[in-house]
Amino acid sequence: MLIIRCPYCEAHRPEPEFRHAGAAHIVRPLDPSSTTDAEWAEFLYHRDNPRGTVAERWRHIHGCGRFFNALRDTVSDRILATYRAGEARPQ
Repeated sequence: MLIIRCPYCEAHRPEPEFRHAGAAHIVRPLDPSSTTDAEWAEFLYHRDNPRGTVAERWRHIHGCGRFFNALRDTVSDRILATYRAGEARPQ
């Protein structure tokens, strides 16, 4: 089980208190009404699945309820860092 640190309430809590919310730092099209079906499908469904460190969105559903970002190693399944939404990805 993962132990995840919420960057808002500073709690280190077990994974069942959180929900995974997909990839972090994905930019929504500025004008969805002028986006083609192919572009919209690309935005919604096509994601990289790299081996190594990935940035993900999580939500602390049984705590503060806020979304935040986390860096997770897909090989070891360990959370390397968490940071607030809107902050730059740590190096």
